Amino acid sequence: MINMKKFKLLGLSLLFAGVLHAQDANEAKKAVDAEQYQKAKNILKSLIASNPQDGRNYFYLGDVYLTQAEPDSAAIYFNKGKVVKDFPEFNNIGLGHIDLDNGNAPAAQAKFDAIEKELKKKDVEQLIYIGRAYIYSDKPDYPKAIAWLNKAIAKDPKSAQAYINLGEAQYRNRQQSEAYASYRTALGYDNTAVRARLQQGVLKKNTKAAFPEAIAEFDAIVASNPGYGPAYRELAETYYMWGTKDRPKYAEYTKKAIGYYEKYMSLTDYSLDSRMRHADFLVLAGDYKALQEEAQKMQQLDGVNPKILRYLAYAAYENGNYEESLKAMNDFLAKADPKRIIARDYLYLGLAKLALTVSTDAEGNSVIADQAKFDEAIADIQKAASLNTGITTEFSNIGQKLFKQKLYAPAAVVFDIAAQDAESSSLFVDTFYMGFSLYADHVSKSAEAQKANTAALVKADSAFAKVIAINPQFPEAHLYKAKTDQKLATAEGADPAAKNLAIDNMAVAYDGYITAILAKTPADIEKNKKNLIEAYENAGAYYAVKDKAKAKDYFAKALELDPANEYAKQELAKLSK
Repeated sequence: MINMKKFKLLGLSLLFAGVLHAQDANEAKKAVDAEQYQKAKNILKSLIASNPQDGRNYFYLGDVYLTQAEPDSAAIYFNKGKVVKDFPEFNNIGLGHIDLDNGNAPAAQAKFDAIEKELKKKDVEQLIYIGRAYIYSDKPDYPKAIAWLNKAIAKDPKSAQAYINLGEAQYRNRQQSEAYASYRTALGYDNTAVRARLQQGVLKKNTKAAFPEAIAEFDAIVASNPGYGPAYRELAETYYMWGTKDRPKYAEYTKKAIGYYEKYMSLTDYSLDSRMRHADFLVLAGDYKALQEEAQKMQQLDGVNPKILRYLAYAAYENGNYEESLKAMNDFLAKADPKRIIARDYLYLGLAKLALTVSTDAEGNSVIADQAKFDEAIADIQKAASLNTGITTEFSNIGQKLFKQKLYAPAAVVFDIAAQDAESSSLFVDTFYMGFSLYADHVSKSAEAQKANTAALVKADSAFAKVIAINPQFPEAHLYKAKTDQKLATAEGADPAAKNLAIDNMAVAYDGYITAILAKTPADIEKNKKNLIEAYENAGAYYAVKDKAKAKDYFAKALELDPANEYAKQELAKLSK
């Protein structure tokens, strides 16, 4: 005979265990949403130990590892979870996510379709996680994510989580209005869904650069949820972005950004992943001293993670430790998964090599000490640009830094790559400095070395011509084109036709400089008096043969600026005879 009292008690205990699991699993999910990944992992590992037959916990844990870009660890838990008694199907979602990352979309689709066939009427969470797999895959497919999430909503029209993830898929699919509506709907069904409010602010920040409105959104979250770390991270990123658009306030806003990021860090678990996110932000904000300190702390936590070497390489280069940077980057490239190597890694590899292959001669000029290594460096920088054209937006600052160091040849290469992007906001500046760097490199060379450098002068001349075409009122482009043409006109070995063309071009460029500088303010003219006299003298010499009246006018104007100018006096006297 069955003891019904015992049975009822057992049933109550099973029910209590189920409720306890739900509460604990929800705590893990909250930790993930708050970007407290180590806390989430600890909760889930404890749940697995106490209830090894619940496949959901294996999946949730594996999903955390995927978030942290550790697919091997994720696969271990997914494979364990797919053979347990309860909810094993969740783990095939995780394995399907890995299939997507590996470019095997058909295998992922087969897993997801098989899961869908076995779902019960109220099974919605599985559909949400399938949608998330398509969103967060290394090879995302946002339309498919939207389709799966709409299936979840069809089953449960009031699922706030389905709408939050639908909003994310729509936002990434450039459907901003639809995304905002999805987040608003999520909040309508669950007004505690902080992530939905956060993403509304993200939309404002990233789509219309509405920084004040986004900050107001994040401030409201902080006011009502002061312990919600992601809001501080978004404040940090928003202030940084605002500073890049409002340059006079860049220092002020970057300081604020770093302060908010420190607050964010204090609300996470200081896990390796949190520190890496912090390091990524420090790279963005350009705080390389802090980056080096963070990377060293990470090394103490985990001495084998290759990504730490990346941060050490970046920080060492920016802090002037080029040998250390090159070693760290070579070690990183040797140990890292090739799929995880990014354009910036090759950029810093090339920059470190550049710094180590350029030296200074006895006269203080920059010289290439190791041509083979220099060529390698240029190839690395070019590879960075080919992997991610977006990174060329940073080349302008890199080129300026090299130019200030009088590393003109490397600067010219960097500006040349930057100037290949026709849509770049710095195209004008990059093109001018590409020509300017080539010219400065030429004049810094010995007379013997200049003989073999004519091709670089031709390239510089072409760059200045492009700048003039963009903005004919920019005096410096005319001036340095004239100077370059003058060098081409006197280049050893040039054929007579090329020399004559260079002389004609020089006169036209000096004419252009005179017109452009005279259109400036009296203060600008006074500041550039020396260059203006040079233009009058050189153009005057040219026109002395072709247009005596114009030549006389130019020499007379040179004398107005410099009454003691003997050359102008002599030439004017000759023309007056």
